[in-house]
Amino acid sequence: MVPVLLCITVLIFFMIRLIPGNPAELILGDRATPEKIAALERRMGIDKPIVVEFGIFLRRIASLDFGDSIKYQRPVWELIKPRIGVTAALACVSMFFVILFSFPLGYVAGKNAGNFKDQIIGFGALAVLSVPQFFAGTMLLFFFALKLRWFPVGNWGDTFSDHLRALILPGISASLLTSALTIRNLRSAVIDVIGSDYVDFAKTKGLSEKVIRKRHVIRNALISTVTLLALRLVAVLGNSIVVETVFSLPGIGKLLVDSIYSRDYAVVQTTVLLIAVMVSVVNLITDAAYSFLDPRVKL
Repeated sequence: MVPVLLCITVLIFFMIRLIPGNPAELILGDRATPEKIAALERRMGIDKPIVVEFGIFLRRIASLDFGDSIKYQRPVWELIKPRIGVTAALACVSMFFVILFSFPLGYVAGKNAGNFKDQIIGFGALAVLSVPQFFAGTMLLFFFALKLRWFPVGNWGDTFSDHLRALILPGISASLLTSALTIRNLRSAVIDVIGSDYVDFAKTKGLSEKVIRKRHVIRNALISTVTLLALRLVAVLGNSIVVETVFSLPGIGKLLVDSIYSRDYAVVQTTVLLIAVMVSVVNLITDAAYSFLDPRVKL
């Protein structure tokens, strides 16, 4: 993780400075004068040579000092801290729906490969894959929030139950593509495992269908599925920008979009770095999960 995060830190710092235009001029707008531009550049820390700025940036990260937001006039960490929970909760709710939808359907499709159940599940997964995520989210919002009024529209609320209701539609929207991909992947994995020699040997030993399914089929089929889920969880964190914007959730994805428009360097750098840390942790947990699902990895 360490070299990856170091590379990402370098990319974050230098790539954001490739965006055309002077951020101080854009922030000041019609009020921009040479004196005000120079003063704001000093406040933003962009009046020094880029190498010096990068050294200051690394030193601040090492001391967990992420600077102040020019737009919000507050420390960056104070802005991000309450939003981390929203994005993390969205990812958890999304993966909950992925497991709820895809695991049973993927197993049933693989167990009944080629028959009517498999064809129906496969058709549904293909239909979901064909729908863009922003369109699916908009339709869910339109029917279940505006028309039926089962869920709130852009209202995060104050209590836990309010937060949960506000996350259901975004969670379903973020889970659709991943669920469809997982169903197709798990179906193929189940078909391969069921046709393997060790499953046939387990049947000849007289093991029950439940034991074979639990010890041999599901556990071995999940090896490739865990990889896919890890990649898709990373995608969910990245796509939180779209989902949080569509459903007006106060997460770090929406904060990132707003900060990019306002050229708030400190917020953009810290938010992207935080997402990178989340992604790295997910990948690390995935690698650790392999040793549990596949004992051969320990060798």
